[in-house]
Amino acid sequence: MASRANHLVLLGCGLLCAAALLRAQMAGPSVAQAQVYQAPAYQTPLYQGPAAIPSPAAASNFPIASDARLAGDTKQTRFILDLDKPVQFRAFALADPYRVIVDLPQVSFQLPAGVGVAGRGLVKAFRYGLVMPGGSRIVFDLTGPAKIAKSYVLEAANGQPPRLVLEFEDVDRTAFVQSLAPESRPELRPAIAEANAAAARAEAPAAPPSPPDKRPVVVIDPGHGGVDNGTQAGGGDIMEKNLVLGFGLALRDRIEKSGKYRVVMTRTDDTFIPLGDRVKIARNESAALFVSIHADALRRGEGDAQGATIYTLSDKATDSEAERLADTENKSDAIGGVSLADEPTEVADILIDLVQRETKTFSNRFARILMGEMKTTVRMHKHPLKSAGFRVLKAPDVPSVLVELGYVSNKGDLEHLVSENWRNRTVGAMAQAIDAFLAKRLATAGPGK
Repeated sequence: MASRANHLVLLGCGLLCAAALLRAQMAGPSVAQAQVYQAPAYQTPLYQGPAAIPSPAAASNFPIASDARLAGDTKQTRFILDLDKPVQFRAFALADPYRVIVDLPQVSFQLPAGVGVAGRGLVKAFRYGLVMPGGSRIVFDLTGPAKIAKSYVLEAANGQPPRLVLEFEDVDRTAFVQSLAPESRPELRPAIAEANAAAARAEAPAAPPSPPDKRPVVVIDPGHGGVDNGTQAGGGDIMEKNLVLGFGLALRDRIEKSGKYRVVMTRTDDTFIPLGDRVKIARNESAALFVSIHADALRRGEGDAQGATIYTLSDKATDSEAERLADTENKSDAIGGVSLADEPTEVADILIDLVQRETKTFSNRFARILMGEMKTTVRMHKHPLKSAGFRVLKAPDVPSVLVELGYVSNKGDLEHLVSENWRNRTVGAMAQAIDAFLAKRLATAGPGK
């Protein structure tokens, strides 16, 4: 009977793993005139794993964006991006909230500080950054429904650089929604990057198969990235996405030194990874543990808070602060330009629930071990263990925690977060907790498990 129950549990998990994203080839538009697409709000980027850091030689060949500006009014608004060479691009719109997304090959954005914070006309604000290896994105937050009346790239002429131009035009909601036809969904991976990757795969000689690595897998997830900066401090000079990436890489290096575990990063550079894809990475790797790294902040007037906090998954938040944070973090995909809706399907609900309960027990156990190690070296929040409905923690079969290292809105915490000495001590405490948790779990599982 027990054997049959175990079989059913594995079957339920296997059904979840069977879901895959439909990939489509995107034809590259001409340089002189790029085709405009309208996409539904649930369109998702198809980036599936961690990225390698580009070499300096490759980075030097990326187009450079040197300036960006808006002109016009609430009826018609124009966006202009100055470049050093023409580029291909795709533009499409999303509703609720109203946004326009522009996907380009990887661009080195060297825009003046503060560009995009203030809007004009139909554009409330815009942000930009790397969204996948070989691909950049600009996300426009609109004041209301608007269509892209024209979009094109101007060649350099009369001493002026090449320019990408978008012309927005005011429309009513009915016209806007009707334009979001399913057949117009774009593949978000830039054509150039996809073509280069395919060529590289075709030219690469087949490597002999290596023996499987049976070490437990630890997935480290530096939050945010790319167009999603996370919390900010120091007038925008200090960004959460950079702080947690540096911390995550240091934690990876510390764990790998022991040789006992294989570490997988959800991102290794300034790349935007959707929340659902972060979970998929952990599940595809059959991870033994998933640790998401973040840094919180309170808005002005909301008081002051300090110290590290460890979160586990719960449908009901332990307090209003946990609920606020979960709501904020769960909006990361919208910041990146798309919204994901990858809640579990109605397949083997009872069996999945059994797996989730066991996973929750292991997650809570690791959270307590982690708190015990961290409190000896790191200032902890007055309530260091909390729970909330973080989407990034929703892998049903991977023990997962989200660690807020501190508050960038608190002067003392910020000094720690930018301190290499503090980071080394905190990384050491977390590595010890991971080792203690996995060693005990492996011992309990027995040989060969």
